[in-house]
Amino acid sequence: MIIGKVVGSIVSTIKLESFNRQKILLVTPTDKDENKTGDTIVAVDTVRAGVGDMVIVIAEGRSAAEILDYDYRIPIRSVIVGIIDKVDTN
Repeated sequence: MIIGKVVGSIVSTIKLESFNRQKILLVTPTDKDENKTGDTIVAVDTVRAGVGDMVIVIAEGRSAAEILDYDYRIPIRSVIVGIIDKVDTN
């Protein structure tokens, strides 16, 4: 699981069928204080996130397929599964 910030989106008119009707976003991994901790990744959005949102990303292909309810192998590794409203470490 990755915490990250949505920094952009990807628009593609020609793509694999498994990406049809999928919103694809760019997410930069961060810590709880929004400091960058890794390279930007591509993730399928399942929660209607937008640029600037802090999100939870599952970054494992099998989990992505299960979350998206595909019963066949798909080339998707990362899926946004939640929008973070607040991080409380107490």
